[in-house]
Amino acid sequence: MAERETLTWTGFGRAGRELAQQIADDGYRPDLVLAVARGGLFLAGSVAYALDVKNVHVINVEFYTGVDQRLDTPVLLPPSPRPADLTGAKVLIVDDVADTGETLKLVRDFCAGHVADARIAVIYQKPHSLVGCEYVWSRTGKWIDFPWSSEPPVVSS
Repeated sequence: MAERETLTWTGFGRAGRELAQQIADDGYRPDLVLAVARGGLFLAGSVAYALDVKNVHVINVEFYTGVDQRLDTPVLLPPSPRPADLTGAKVLIVDDVADTGETLKLVRDFCAGHVADARIAVIYQKPHSLVGCEYVWSRTGKWIDFPWSSEPPVVSS
């Protein structure tokens, strides 16, 4: 089994606030936050509140199907933001982790040609990520147990 790192709810609260402070200290003022569902939803809300950004969009991407199990390539799932909603905006793309970087590359490519500027904020970035994120709370090579996904669902599929 892969070595693991555990993020607690308290650690998540600290991570969200510290990431927002990094972004503010850098002088970046996004017009909107683009949450990568599902893992990025929690962080996007936290960062959007801390940065006083009220315009939050969600983009759904399926890639991981389990621990170290993924599809061949990430897939955008409907609904996706309309390009008109992003045109000319400074966008902060938010996800929980940049693991392979494939998901974030797909989202950044989706934004390309529409937005004025797109930057990425994540709690964790892994060393092998093909996308370098502008704002990173921690770097690790371990599998991460997030507080929102470490317990099994209360219903079965």
